[in-house]
Amino acid sequence: MHVADPQRHSLIATRRAGRSGLSLGVVTLGLWQNFGAARPFAEQRELVLRAIDLGITHLDLANNYGPPVGAAEESVGRLLARDLTPYRDELVIATKAGYRAWPGPFGEHGSRKYLLASLDRSLARLGLDHVDVFYSHRYDPKTPLEETLGALKTALDSGRARYVGVSSYSAVRTAQVTEVARSMGLDLTLHQPSYSMLNRWIEQPDPGAGGRALLDVAADEGLGVVAFSPLAQGMLTGRYLTGIPADSRAARGGPLRQEYLSADNLAHVRALAEIAAARGQSLAQLAIAWVLRDPRITSVVLGPRTTAQLEDSLRAIDGPPITPDELAAIELHAVDAGVNLWGPRSSEL
Repeated sequence: MHVADPQRHSLIATRRAGRSGLSLGVVTLGLWQNFGAARPFAEQRELVLRAIDLGITHLDLANNYGPPVGAAEESVGRLLARDLTPYRDELVIATKAGYRAWPGPFGEHGSRKYLLASLDRSLARLGLDHVDVFYSHRYDPKTPLEETLGALKTALDSGRARYVGVSSYSAVRTAQVTEVARSMGLDLTLHQPSYSMLNRWIEQPDPGAGGRALLDVAADEGLGVVAFSPLAQGMLTGRYLTGIPADSRAARGGPLRQEYLSADNLAHVRALAEIAAARGQSLAQLAIAWVLRDPRITSVVLGPRTTAQLEDSLRAIDGPPITPDELAAIELHAVDAGVNLWGPRSSEL
């Protein structure tokens, strides 16, 4: 049984999630990349427990995180049953449904059948009777929003979730979804989009949302924003400044595609690394601090592979504020690098 550091809750600042009563630490641990069956459970356990000792209270999951599907939830379920039992109510456990989780026509997208069946499977893997947050992981153009949101409302009303939200919905889709939710008496609490210095789509005005960006819509509607992939799938870690390491995500054929590492993109990354160095920070620390510079961001999701990477990233929250001159220098190189994997599969539909 793990005994958590008694000082952990004083280590990470919190921000209120929109207009809700939920406060989240400014850093969330994401379990997308490094919690598949191919990685020893002992290493997964070490990383999660170290994160909690360092003050992280929010664990971000989805039904398809692994591989295989469900592996990350199963790992967290083992930890909840053993090491984390005394701390369950100190944690925010979030999961999602939207992408392929099992074969057949009911194994993905946004139908009521899929979403609620997926939530029940997630709860079984986690060994819980409820999660704290349940997300619609992507917009589904073939399912009425009333049905998708009705499933989220059932999750709330049945006690299987404490809060609900959406992930990767564009500004116009978010405006639509909040209007439909309001008509149903459903309170949405969180939006989880990708966001980084190389992927700034949530800042871009959307004509369909009255010229507002996603960040504007979220603020207008009282949604907290939990930003994932702040390091652009690893491009902003500094690992690719001089080439592609053999053990890197790009070399393994993961979500960081080698075509993203173009000469133009890497020139901008190297310039950002120089700005970080002048501030006495790693590139990853600057990238995290930059995302958190906007008060509309509630929390940023980190997906470290090692405790050393986690500890390095967490130093970002104690670093100096980014000055106006530094922001201006960053602006020259914080350009869209074409790394938004989620747009064609959700946001742009």
